[in-house]
Amino acid sequence: MNAATTGLVAGMALGFAGYFGGFWAFLLVLVLGMAGLLAGLAVQGDLDIPARRQR
Repeated sequence: MNAATTGLVAGMALGFAGYFGGFWAFLLVLVLGMAGLLAGLAVQGDLDIPARRQR
């Protein structure tokens, strides 16, 4: 799936959540979608999460 299709699907999901569930459902879908995106990028290796340095 290319970036335009992914953006379209994400926008439609947020639109449905906002229409049927209201603002808080929209916000919940947005936050969980971002968390899933970050987790997927980390697992795929495209997001580098550095370890905390010990002092």
